[in-house]
Amino acid sequence: MSTPNDSIKKTIIVALSLCVVCSVFVSTAAVGLKGVQQTNKKLDLQRNVLLAAGLVKPGEADKATVNAMFKQIEVRVVDLDTGEFTETDPATFDQRKASKDPAQSKVLKDDPASIKRLEKQAKVYLVRKEGKLESIILPIRGYGLWSTLYGFLALAPDANTVIGLGFYEHAETPGLGGEVDNPRWKGLWPGKEIFGDSGEVAIEVMKGAVDPSRPGAEHQIDGLAGATLTSVGVSNLVRFWVGDAGFGPFLDRIRKGGA
Repeated sequence: MSTPNDSIKKTIIVALSLCVVCSVFVSTAAVGLKGVQQTNKKLDLQRNVLLAAGLVKPGEADKATVNAMFKQIEVRVVDLDTGEFTETDPATFDQRKASKDPAQSKVLKDDPASIKRLEKQAKVYLVRKEGKLESIILPIRGYGLWSTLYGFLALAPDANTVIGLGFYEHAETPGLGGEVDNPRWKGLWPGKEIFGDSGEVAIEVMKGAVDPSRPGAEHQIDGLAGATLTSVGVSNLVRFWVGDAGFGPFLDRIRKGGA
């Protein structure tokens, strides 16, 4: 006698069969789309490098434009301790993975950006025109209120004047800390100076609005309204990455004509 269709045994068999079929379908789709996902991820990173440097505008950053414009970017890997270029292939170097690998990173004791581990090497993106350095784009990251913010800081050839700042990954509160994506706020960064007269890191995101008539205003950016901790986080991470523990030695080499 056949088992009734509404029996527990048949219900379990059908459910398990459906799970197997769905699992196979999802796995096949994931494997098949992996290449597309990696390509899109690479394109998005390149787009954000160009946006930070002001080489493209948000509405113009389509695939064809990004691919064409990124060809003028020279990607190198530097030793953060010495600021010297390394022989590491930037095409295969994964900086995020390196930061989690004990063999390629170190634990930070002084950690204002709250990144825990610092990679020994990092990528830099250089724009040259007829052999002359035009801009320097640095990958930066650090903790805000709810998340680690990943972005790029673009500097002029003097390795001091900000060209632009942008974040491409974070989970800050929309309308508050998420205003790091606001074009108006990002527009406050160009022209600001990273270092003071004595070479100290002077750039800082303030609480409230900057008074342009007061000394030091050239180093200061308005804080994000209602997002004090995110503002502090951005200030800390930028100061960390341009400081001695981050790209400081590399920027010093640039200022001395070493790139």
